[in-house]
Amino acid sequence: MSTVKSALKAAKGALDAHQYDDAIKHANKVLQEDPKNYHANVFLGLAFEKQSRNEESEKAYRAASAFKANDPLAWQGLISLYEQQSGRKLDEYHDAAFRLASLFVAVDDKTRCQTVVDKYTDFARKCGSRAQYRHSLDILLPGSELYDYLEGRILHPSYTYTRIAEIVEQEEKERINFEIGQRRTRIGAKIDQVTTDVKREVLQASNLEIIYQNIIDWTDDDAARRLYEEKLLQHAYDTLIALPSSQKASKRQEVVRLAQGLVILKHPFALAWKITFEWKDVERIEDLDAGVLGEYVELFPEDGLAKVLQGYLNSELSVFPKHNLKDDEEDEDGRQGTPAMTAEDRLVLMTDGTEDCPTSVLGLRIMGEYYVYLEEFESAAATTRKAQRELANVSRASGLALTNVSDGVGIILGTALVHYQAPRHHPEAISLFEAILARKATNSAALIGIGLVLEEREELDNAISFLERALQQQPSTRIKAEAAWCKALGGDYQTGMTELEECLPQVEASDTRTKNLKAQILYRIGMCIWNLDSSKPSRRDRSKAYARFISSLQADLNFAPAYTSLGVYYTDYAKDRSRGRKCFQKAFELSSFEVVAAERLAQSFARTSEWDLVEVVAQRVVESGKLRPPPGSKKQGISWPFAALGVVQLNGQDYPKSIVSFQSALRISPKDYYSWVGLGESYHNSGRYIAATRAFEQAQKLEEELGPRILGDTWFSKYMLANVKREVGEFDAAIAGYQEVLASRTKEYGVSIASLQTLIEAAWQNMELGFFGRAIDCVQEALKTAEDLVIWRDDAFNLWKSIGDLCSVYTYIQSYIAKFPVQAISGLLKHNIDPEVYALLTDYDHVDGAAFESSATSDGLDSILGCCCHAAILAYKRAISCCVNDAHARAVAWYNLGWAEHRAHVCNPPSRASGSIDNRFRYLKAAVQCFKRAIELESGNSEFWNSLGIVTAQLNPKVAQHAFVRSLFINDKNARAWTNLGVFYLREGDSQLANDALARAQSIDPDHAQAWLGQGLLAAQLGEDTEARTLFAHAFEIANASAMQIQRSYACSTLDHLLSLPTASSSMTSILHPLLALRQLNKQTLADLPHEHIRSLLQERMGDYADASQTLSSLCATLEVEYETSESNETLARFAKAKADLSRSQLAEGKFDSAAENADTALDLSGEDDADSHTLERTRLSAHLSAGLSNYYLGNIDRSTEMFKCALKESQEDPDIICLLSQVLWAKGGEAERSIASQQLFNCIEKHQGHVGTILLLGAISVLSDDRDTIEAVSDDLQGLRTRDDLSSQQQKQLAQLLNVIAILYPRDDNGAVARTSGATTAVMLGPSQPYGWSQLSSLTDELNPSEMAVLTAIKKAPPRGELDAEDLSEMYAGTKAGEDAQRSVMLAPWKPSGWHALSQVG
Repeated sequence: MSTVKSALKAAKGALDAHQYDDAIKHANKVLQEDPKNYHANVFLGLAFEKQSRNEESEKAYRAASAFKANDPLAWQGLISLYEQQSGRKLDEYHDAAFRLASLFVAVDDKTRCQTVVDKYTDFARKCGSRAQYRHSLDILLPGSELYDYLEGRILHPSYTYTRIAEIVEQEEKERINFEIGQRRTRIGAKIDQVTTDVKREVLQASNLEIIYQNIIDWTDDDAARRLYEEKLLQHAYDTLIALPSSQKASKRQEVVRLAQGLVILKHPFALAWKITFEWKDVERIEDLDAGVLGEYVELFPEDGLAKVLQGYLNSELSVFPKHNLKDDEEDEDGRQGTPAMTAEDRLVLMTDGTEDCPTSVLGLRIMGEYYVYLEEFESAAATTRKAQRELANVSRASGLALTNVSDGVGIILGTALVHYQAPRHHPEAISLFEAILARKATNSAALIGIGLVLEEREELDNAISFLERALQQQPSTRIKAEAAWCKALGGDYQTGMTELEECLPQVEASDTRTKNLKAQILYRIGMCIWNLDSSKPSRRDRSKAYARFISSLQADLNFAPAYTSLGVYYTDYAKDRSRGRKCFQKAFELSSFEVVAAERLAQSFARTSEWDLVEVVAQRVVESGKLRPPPGSKKQGISWPFAALGVVQLNGQDYPKSIVSFQSALRISPKDYYSWVGLGESYHNSGRYIAATRAFEQAQKLEEELGPRILGDTWFSKYMLANVKREVGEFDAAIAGYQEVLASRTKEYGVSIASLQTLIEAAWQNMELGFFGRAIDCVQEALKTAEDLVIWRDDAFNLWKSIGDLCSVYTYIQSYIAKFPVQAISGLLKHNIDPEVYALLTDYDHVDGAAFESSATSDGLDSILGCCCHAAILAYKRAISCCVNDAHARAVAWYNLGWAEHRAHVCNPPSRASGSIDNRFRYLKAAVQCFKRAIELESGNSEFWNSLGIVTAQLNPKVAQHAFVRSLFINDKNARAWTNLGVFYLREGDSQLANDALARAQSIDPDHAQAWLGQGLLAAQLGEDTEARTLFAHAFEIANASAMQIQRSYACSTLDHLLSLPTASSSMTSILHPLLALRQLNKQTLADLPHEHIRSLLQERMGDYADASQTLSSLCATLEVEYETSESNETLARFAKAKADLSRSQLAEGKFDSAAENADTALDLSGEDDADSHTLERTRLSAHLSAGLSNYYLGNIDRSTEMFKCALKESQEDPDIICLLSQVLWAKGGEAERSIASQQLFNCIEKHQGHVGTILLLGAISVLSDDRDTIEAVSDDLQGLRTRDDLSSQQQKQLAQLLNVIAILYPRDDNGAVARTSGATTAVMLGPSQPYGWSQLSSLTDELNPSEMAVLTAIKKAPPRGELDAEDLSEMYAGTKAGEDAQRSVMLAPWKPSGWHALSQVG
């Protein structure tokens, strides 16, 4: 024991000496002997504490406190240890402090106990979290062991609870914000739902309401108590909102209890008062406590709801005592009253209040009811709709159904909808009233509402039933009068009038509403009298209906229906239109629902063309919403306001709006004929022609259905439908439509001129499509129309413009120039004319009446063409004189005249173009003047500048360039101007600029053919012939049939390409389109001899020898006449070439005599001294060959041989000529001749090795003469030809046939079968993509595969991928022996017997 004491003493000394290691050693020594020694553990804990060995120190202190729990030393050591660790051990500190304080309580040491508590709470406040600080304050609250002992020495509980409340408020706020921030980023999270969920979780777990209640219970400060009562209610209210519906009931009771408590205390906390108002389920506002409402107004004078309540309580609508005092009255406290509000001030006050409380159901409900009282039904409907939305929010927040409030709001909304834009909203009003009646069958307001709606729908029996039911529930003069009026509307005017007269004494006109009711009853009595006797004397009688209408206005000067009836009276019976119009204006001014007055006004304004006023009237009626009947209503809709708007907008050229207006009118009245016509005209003017067609067709159906007796004259719809057909290019239908109208209205100028213009447009269209005969027919029909028009109106610009156009058509279709009606045109031009009109620009073009007469009396097609040009110029000149007062028309007239002058320049034949430069360019100079004058009148027209550039390009390039650039400055999207500029640069030799301009034209309009033509000309100029030919071909494909330059360029480029091929091509695809182009060109020009010659060459290549001969014969006749006139060598050479080509065509046609004769003529002409022998070498060669072949077929072998020898000499022994000569010698039949033929061929092969024709001919002659040696020699050459790629399809076919024959007749082995097929198989092996080898193989075997391969390869060789002709393809199909292929064979070449034979074998 002494050892323990000494060790404890040593440990104490070591601690005092700050020798903590020694203290630890001594303390441990004690503990080894006595583990439960209290002081040793305390010393050990203290030593560890000094060495900052906190865990070991705490363990030692804990051990000491366990051995002697009632000794404070160990607990004080723990507290000291915890204080050194800041707030890390604050929870343990709490337990230690509480235990230590309890020890002091046990020994009744209040000072030390309070010191421990104060020290702990202060430490928790400084070093702990808010939660730890709040936990530290728990020991100071009532219920704690320490509170009763230290009461009076520590904080009052109210202050402690207040601190705890502040801490909890902050914690909950932070937790809510943190959780919302975390959860809102989740996928699919919605911020509103997240906020509600988080608040529900936090508020449900909160004890803040208990803390608030404790503060209220303990505090002595009334202000603090009221503050925390507000917080308690707000927190409970927030919790109620967050709770699900199933958990709201109990919480709602608590909230209501708290709110009512504050209201009883008249505490100015708005939420409590609003909960009391808003959550009270009353059907009528008067069911609320007026005293509470007044107190709210006094407590919250600036609140929005208070303003609304103040206005309501002082209004006529309120059943409560008036809230304001009179000026001379005092209240109980002696306060002077405020002045009574006027109606205007009240409305302003309530409106401001509604804006300040937009979420108050009560405020919105009161405002809606007041708007209904003021008959501001639009505002009432809008306000009560807001009230419905807010009521749903209140119901959702509180969990209350609030059915009575919903019904009250629904009645206000339904009543407003009955009157607002009736009958647009009647279905909605009916649904509201029916829902209310389903719950409350005797609700008089709902019964009245349904009755009024049924009255508007003209379901009068049902309306009377509902109104009488309402009358039973709520006796009212207004309801009785309405029921009586329904009876009158149903036709029982006597009963209705009687009951209305019974109502009249019950109405005292004391205020505005009763005045209006009295006026209404008087008016309706008047209408009953008006309809009881509809005779004119009765209605004129001023003592009857008229007197009631006047009495109605005396009761209420603003009763609009009475003005309408008076207007009808004055207009229809008193014959005082001026007074009637004033009555209608007054009625419509008072009410936009007076549709009859509005219609009469609109008709009156329309008669005087006051379209602005018509629009105002119609638009106001439309905005009233009274036009369309509700679904299911028997009442007819009113369509005339929409139709009137459509007419106004149509006159104002606002076509999109007029379309909408007419469509609206037709939705209401689908059989409104004039609306269909107006809709069609609007569609037409806006460019929607398909829709316009349907509209006019519908109008014509109505014409048939309704008849002329109802509609009157209906020609306009036919005329407009014809206009639509004209716009869409259906000219035949349009012309037929115009003629149908003119049949009944012969003097209708607009229709006649439209018919004339349509005929001209049809002529241009047919000309562009290549139907030149149809175009001339249209022009001739147009001339007849013009002759009729000019008799009774000869001063119309469009008339003379059309006459000029029809004359111009003949200049574009010159093949019909002989049909030009010279006498008829002359008669038109002479009709009622001032000669000075035709003297315009005669200084330039020399064209006047005398010039026209001179050309009209001349003979020859050239003279008639000149006459056409002069007639067009004179017609356009006369058009200028007809539009003196119209600047735009004058500009267009000068523009038209300019193009007529330019056309005259283009068509000016050489005989007329001779002479001086001024004479040759006189028309062109006149065109320049015309376009200049057009530009002076309308300088912003890009087409005028473009035209000026065209006509000045040849006269003055600088001016032309300026004109083109100016045109593009005005409109840079004009593809024609860019094309003309490009061609201009091409003429001037600037290829780069030309390419840029033409490329720009192509990008703007890829379908503009002239741009592609320009690119082709540019490519040809640069030597890119292939590119040029492709561009010309594309231009021809997209161009119309009147594009002559495109036709010329395309045909010439194609012929050049065909002549450049190593072998002659007769492909239909490569010749057909150029030939078509030249045929169209032939129809448009009188004497384009070079291209006529080209056409004959293409016809010859195509195998159309008859047409080629006809073309060449005509060409020869023309050239012969020209040569006789000019005697030029150039004409002679062309004549000789034409004769040689004619001989060749006749040879192919089988006319050998004519061929020989023309060939001799060509040889004679080309052999003359003055002929250019160098340029005619090929002509002479062709003539020699034609003569040789013709004589051969005529049997003149000697003459034929002579011609061929000359041909050989001319051609310098050309191998093709040698082949022809050898064929003729062989055909003569003699041994010597045949020997010579063979020798010629051998010599040719030596000189021209590899010549295909020579080798093939030599092989064929060898087979025919059975010359095995020659066959042996030529076989190798024939086999060598198989590997060549330059053979044409015809040569390949001949080679295959010849080798197959040689293989069969002269086999090289003993196997006959192999010998028969060896040639074919070799051909297939060497050329598997060629059809001929497969075809021969299929003919020699019974297998199907070769024939099928022959068809497949033949299809690949057919155009456009190859040049295999139709006959060969037909043979390939016939070889398969299948039914379908036999039919294809016959279809491809019906003249070939092989297809028919194959078809017969199948059958």
